[in-house]
Amino acid sequence: MALAAAATAGLALGSVKIPVTDVLEILTGRAEPSPFRTIVLDARLPRVLLGAAVGAGLAVIGTVLQALVRNPLADPFLLGVSSGASAGAVAAIVLGSAFGIGAGLSLTVTIPAASFAGALLSLLLVYTLARSAGGGFATGRLILAGVAVSYILSALTSLILVVADSTDHLQEVLYWTLGGLGSARWDMLALPAGVLIVGTALLLALARPLDLLLVGEEGATVLGLDTARFRAAVFVVASLLTGVLVAYSGAIGFVGLMVPHAARMLVGASHRALLPVVALAGAVFLVAADLAARTVAAPQDIPVGVLTALTGGPFFLWLLRRSRGGEAAV
Repeated sequence: MALAAAATAGLALGSVKIPVTDVLEILTGRAEPSPFRTIVLDARLPRVLLGAAVGAGLAVIGTVLQALVRNPLADPFLLGVSSGASAGAVAAIVLGSAFGIGAGLSLTVTIPAASFAGALLSLLLVYTLARSAGGGFATGRLILAGVAVSYILSALTSLILVVADSTDHLQEVLYWTLGGLGSARWDMLALPAGVLIVGTALLLALARPLDLLLVGEEGATVLGLDTARFRAAVFVVASLLTGVLVAYSGAIGFVGLMVPHAARMLVGASHRALLPVVALAGAVFLVAADLAARTVAAPQDIPVGVLTALTGGPFFLWLLRRSRGGEAAV
């Protein structure tokens, strides 16, 4: 219900306001060709659907990462995973242009593949740096490792652009840096939607092992879970999801941090119940956030990543303060 309401508002509101009754007639195929119909079907509907897919995916990834590292501050943006995906995407754009790879192949193959590789490498690097000698994760160490890796990858992105010495990619790079849904098109929906459905279903099947991690490393091992192998497998799935989503939306931060905490207040910590709720809540949140980004300064279109950072930053500081000295666990 909330997702339907947010989506309807996203289709009706913007620089051009369209009556809800007209939106419903357009969606049900009863409307005649008109400028409103073009705006809804060709501009706003792909944007709303991409926002729902990206929001759901980022929220699911944040939930899983928080369970894997047993830290409530884990988020693909804060841990540098989104920066790694962005660096991979930028490298694919520049190299694809240099080698004459077509736009269609870049959009469906090379950019998502490079984003996945960048996300996986950055996540493994942060995991290695943050892991203490005793096998746990200190909050301060984890955040510092994520920030350091994020800065390094941002510098790498800048270096790629300087070496490429081309102004053609600046707009695309700015898009990835700030995170936005403004370039959504129908041909951009199939891959992120498919990866989201498969990835979420796979993670939902792993709900019990994720629950076992909540009791601690030793407890999970005693209960029969190979924690090292399980973490490695889920890291690959989380990186694949992040890479594909960032390839189409840019790095949108803090969705994976805020939404899981709100969802746990509703359904508890069991991942079998939590993951579907998180996915729906993430979709609603990002569709609503994108609507706000399109309307608060209309006709100026603010990148939605800026808005999520403005709301997620204070939430992160509140969580950090609540963690009492930087040592907390999910």
